[in-house]
Amino acid sequence: MSITVRRASVNDAAAYARIMGDPGVFPGLMQMPYTHEELWRTRLTENSTPGKIDLLLVAEQDGTVVGSAGLHPAGNALRRRHALMLGISVAPAAQGQGVGRALMAALCDYADNWMGALRLELDVYTDNARALALYRKFGFSIEGTHTGYAMRNGQYVDSYSMARFHPKPPGIALP
Repeated sequence: MSITVRRASVNDAAAYARIMGDPGVFPGLMQMPYTHEELWRTRLTENSTPGKIDLLLVAEQDGTVVGSAGLHPAGNALRRRHALMLGISVAPAAQGQGVGRALMAALCDYADNWMGALRLELDVYTDNARALALYRKFGFSIEGTHTGYAMRNGQYVDSYSMARFHPKPPGIALP
């Protein structure tokens, strides 16, 4: 099966709700159960506002959205504009088929070659071995552990803070 990565649109709201609401997906993210299409329609509409620099992508297999990913400013502080946060999700039926790899490659390409971001950051639960392996393949390393980071299924769970620096930071040849 071929994987196509493209920018997300408001028309993908139902797919976002389906993936983010899947019991095999939301416990690994900071998403809550019982999501719905209208919530995602609103988020996707807000993301298309002029001036927003967030990048939302989806991955399709045979015309069906099976994954999503995003790059977001790390905050409003001007001194942090070199850093972006990322998130990624893949439907359980599509995991292990290269969807996450395709989304990560697209995010890294966009951040490195089009935004000139110096640093990509993410948080991942310490027990998410599959995601940790993917992030390490793309040059992310663990910078710290957040103890009791989030509530998941009635328990506080830990997460790792991971980051990746631009492999060849852009420069300019001065005359």
